[in-house]
Amino acid sequence: MDKWTELRSAYLVAKLGTVSAAADALGVHRATINRHIEALEQALGATLFQRHARGYTPTEAGRDMLETAARAEEMFNDLRGRNAGRSAQLSGDLIVTTLSGIANLIMPALAAFRAAHPEVALTFATSTQLARLEYGEAHVAIRAGDKPEDLDYVVLPFREIRFTLYAHQDYLARYGKPHGLDDLDGHYFIGSLISETHEPPYSAWMRTHLAQTALALQTQDPRAIFYGVLNGLGIGFLAEHEAAAYPELVPIVPPKAEWAGQLWIVTHGDLHRTSKVQAFIGLLRGNHVHLLS
Repeated sequence: MDKWTELRSAYLVAKLGTVSAAADALGVHRATINRHIEALEQALGATLFQRHARGYTPTEAGRDMLETAARAEEMFNDLRGRNAGRSAQLSGDLIVTTLSGIANLIMPALAAFRAAHPEVALTFATSTQLARLEYGEAHVAIRAGDKPEDLDYVVLPFREIRFTLYAHQDYLARYGKPHGLDDLDGHYFIGSLISETHEPPYSAWMRTHLAQTALALQTQDPRAIFYGVLNGLGIGFLAEHEAAAYPELVPIVPPKAEWAGQLWIVTHGDLHRTSKVQAFIGLLRGNHVHLLS
């Protein structure tokens, strides 16, 4: 049976009478419930509901579906009851995906989660693309930029990342420290002037104020930028939280609001309320004080 999720949605619509009530019960958007019903009707080759202004009334096929789903729920509740109390520990997998360069913001929560729930197999992956959460590619994704708008996703604010220009003290010993953004002539930079689909918030400033000849190293890789600055190749934009661990890295100017980026915690609506996802998100948000409400 490959339609358990759709069956659950249709069962709740039949049981509660409206799509809105079913969506509230499952913690998903109404559009998700409608898609589930349409997919189930297509798979069964039958109309399950009569739609009217007061809600949804099961057809004869819908009543058969309701009876079958009710038996399945009863069997599941019996199974859950028999397993209750066997273990308070979480189990299974937890896959977390994020961007390269912010692992140090995630690791405290992963370490705390591992200590509390050692039976859960943890996977940590980095990618510039948002994992397809509906296909199980990840349970929790940390993403930057504009707030993801997919109606099936639950999106929570994590924290702001502030960027500014840094240089290694050895670089400054060779070229001198600029006295501000108007004193950058003769200095060399690390980064890219090429427009990207998913680009950091400081990219527009670089394209506006720097010439290609000012790049000592052209790269879009944030790790290459960091280690290039750390090795004195040139000046580059680094995140404050990352540069703070290296006293030899010197900020050229204070961070600017337009160079800041927002991080988001993204989960799929069907997984958001699971115990392991809730436990990890609680640790993730609790590990930081610079959070949005």
